[in-house]
Amino acid sequence: MEQARKPELDDVLETVAGESTGFRSIGPRARAALVIGLLGILIGGSWFLFFPGQASVEYKTEPLVRHDLTVTITATGQLAPVNEVEVGSELSGTIANVAVDYNDKVTAGQVLATLDTAELEASVVQQRAALQVAEARVDQAQATLNEAQLKYQRSSNLVERKLASEEDLDVNRASLRRAEADLSGARAQVDQARATLDAVQTKLSKTVIRAPINGIVLSRNVEPGQTVAAAFNTPVLFALAEDLRHMELHVDVDEADVGNLREGQSAQFTVDAYPGRVFAANVTQVRFAPRTVEGVVTYETLLSVDNEDQSLRPGMTATAEIRVATVQNALLVPNAALRFVPRTDTQEDRPSGNLFTRLMPRHAPGQRQVTQRSAQATVWVLDAGTPRALPIQTGLSDGSYTVVTGGELSEDTRVITGTV
Repeated sequence: MEQARKPELDDVLETVAGESTGFRSIGPRARAALVIGLLGILIGGSWFLFFPGQASVEYKTEPLVRHDLTVTITATGQLAPVNEVEVGSELSGTIANVAVDYNDKVTAGQVLATLDTAELEASVVQQRAALQVAEARVDQAQATLNEAQLKYQRSSNLVERKLASEEDLDVNRASLRRAEADLSGARAQVDQARATLDAVQTKLSKTVIRAPINGIVLSRNVEPGQTVAAAFNTPVLFALAEDLRHMELHVDVDEADVGNLREGQSAQFTVDAYPGRVFAANVTQVRFAPRTVEGVVTYETLLSVDNEDQSLRPGMTATAEIRVATVQNALLVPNAALRFVPRTDTQEDRPSGNLFTRLMPRHAPGQRQVTQRSAQATVWVLDAGTPRALPIQTGLSDGSYTVVTGGELSEDTRVITGTV
């Protein structure tokens, strides 16, 4: 029986590498070296992944600069006329004529539209006739009163002469009192008829809708022949803007920023209609009433805008930057330097730990985000390649840079802002 042959290295390598013609074409020693190299790469990579490593840290630094710093508040809002008036009709009726259109300039008292007056004119005639009837009744009552007075006077004389009884005198006295009362009633009816006539004439005058201010027609919501129903609410027929050369910008300022706003602060804003143009404005009012939308509290702020060329229009959306503070020739430190804190001595500045701990979320000691500027802060500088802490005093911040008000820093000092 043939004795079984021991497997040689070539057979093992062929089994591992497969039946590749290229692998079998190289010599046994070369194949053994290739396998050993591959095993070394795998072992080295596993060591790097599963065990802590050591590496040097490179820090990013930026110099302190001296420059002016301006703190601004950004807010969005819409442009509106300083005085906008909605013109409506107190009367119901049919529009007989419309005298103006969009963008027309009007003066106070100018006719904008008229209602059909046929029914009211008939009412005026009717009430004027009723007034005349009431006045005629006054004349009639006055004549009756005069007659009653004469009768009473004669009866009184006859009674004194014992030619008439006291009963006749009482009857004539009662007639006199009734005549006086009738005259008073007739006069009251005259006043009532005159008031009714005045009311109808006032309504007739209101059929002519006039402009209450000098301005421009922003909107016209009525056409000739349209029926106006003013039974429950006053319909808006026209919207007039008093003077578009002076406008207001209404913006909503977040509650976190409203404490820095003051009347008279300057601002600038842009609108989508003129992307390359910046408009000037000034804060005129910060209203106390809050607005809460989806849990966000804002306060409406008014800015005055000069629109002499009338390029701006009501309703435009504007993004404004309100200048709340300015520091000239200030020493500025990047905010990234105030947020930077190196790791503790027990930790490396490069990712460490095995593969599983590196995949898990963690927060290294001393690493935090500074969200607020305070009077005391710390920055780090390189001292012989090692970070060294320097305490400083800070002031205003614009979100990118913060004013340095005290400490051992000077212009061009490089501070650490992060790691590479």
